[in-house]
Amino acid sequence: MESSFNDHGWDVKAVDWHPTKGLIVSGSKDHSVKLWDPRTSRTLTTLHGHKNAISTVSFSRLRTQLLATAARDGQSRIFDLRMMRDVAILRGHEKGVTSLAWHPIHPSVLSTGGEDGALNNYLLTEPNTPPGISTATISPYSTSTPRTSPPQSIYPCHRIPFSHESSIWSLSWHPLGHILATGSNDHYIRFWSRTQPGDPNNSFKDKYHLGEEAAEAQGTYDKTRAGREKREQEEQEAEDEAEGLEDQRNIGRNEAVIPGLPGLPGLVMPSMPVPGATSVMPALGFENGVPRIDPSQFQKFLQPGMNLGMGMSGLPPPPPGMGLPPGFPMPGNIPLPMPGASNGLPGLGEAGLPGLGGFAGPPQYQDQSAAGTRTRAPLPSQSDGFKQEQARGNFRVAR
Repeated sequence: MESSFNDHGWDVKAVDWHPTKGLIVSGSKDHSVKLWDPRTSRTLTTLHGHKNAISTVSFSRLRTQLLATAARDGQSRIFDLRMMRDVAILRGHEKGVTSLAWHPIHPSVLSTGGEDGALNNYLLTEPNTPPGISTATISPYSTSTPRTSPPQSIYPCHRIPFSHESSIWSLSWHPLGHILATGSNDHYIRFWSRTQPGDPNNSFKDKYHLGEEAAEAQGTYDKTRAGREKREQEEQEAEDEAEGLEDQRNIGRNEAVIPGLPGLPGLVMPSMPVPGATSVMPALGFENGVPRIDPSQFQKFLQPGMNLGMGMSGLPPPPPGMGLPPGFPMPGNIPLPMPGASNGLPGLGEAGLPGLGGFAGPPQYQDQSAAGTRTRAPLPSQSDGFKQEQARGNFRVAR
């Protein structure tokens, strides 16, 4: 970090560089807009006028003396850096303004997005005063005292009140200026352009300009179908969220369940002992993710009538007639393990499962003359294989 600016009293919501001068502007939640000198980290001036948190600030790339700011008070202001004051107030939003964007070709065109999903387009050269407002203001540039004259109120020349269902967080014009992209909190990115030649006259009678109810009355919008699709999407999102929460709860559980004992449900062994309680089955910890149990304690556990603690008793004696009858023949031809052979899975030898003991390299076979069968020999570990590859010059240790 080369420097820091610390004069704001609350969260800083937006910053922007001047396109040609060494100047930085910042807008904060403390309702102030500050201009900074990046070389000295000094505050040059503080611009006031907004009555709520500043949401975005932007210098004009075509008229570099103009600065546009937007705030949660429902207004956008145009400041002139030569006079260090606001010369215009952009009105027309019913709620807070969350984003703005200068047009890349026309210096007088400015677009703003609101919390309620409204998209307004302004012409700074035309006030567009609504018919109900009789007191139209004039620009300070047209007066003899531009530094002290009140700012001019400008209303949108074109408005899309229902462009999104939620706040518009981002606006961006195409470099050629013919398409405007908007990003909203409703998970949609929409692209807007002027009416194309040949479009019908009712091209602006859709749900974005009239609202869903008015567009449905005009016959240009099917509210029933859209509502059904929206409900299905919300149900799917709620189901996905519930599955994600269930997965998160299952990840943190560090316990082992031993199912399958006749006459006794699956036993749960917590990894941490419960104060004041006796463990159901004494365990000596976990080895490679598997609970390790003391054989002697396990033999005591299998004895009938043993007190297990926590109000549980041992395994009940088997009912009469459930054991093997006397003289029951055992099945023959059961292969027994050869001396010196591995008691694990065939082919793994003494190296164990991969990932626990580790092994690398191609499988090797050895001939056991006593058994007359071919079995796999123990596989080398990963470290031995890595050392062999290093000896061949395939790997080297990074310094």
